[in-house]
Amino acid sequence: MTDPAYQRLGLPATASPYAVLRAAVRALHPDTRAVRSFRTARKRFYLQMLCAHAARQAAGDDPAS
Repeated sequence: MTDPAYQRLGLPATASPYAVLRAAVRALHPDTRAVRSFRTARKRFYLQMLCAHAARQAAGDDPAS
């Protein structure tokens, strides 16, 4: 089961980790990115997106899905 937040990024399985990180940053509202107290939560979100992408690549999922 893939994380719904990761699916909303709309990235192919061949995307680089840097592309995943850029898409995850853009997915957050600018006000959310500006709040300093959310830093830990933002880092956790980025890590979850990177882990979901790595799991998708390891599973060999079709890039179109």
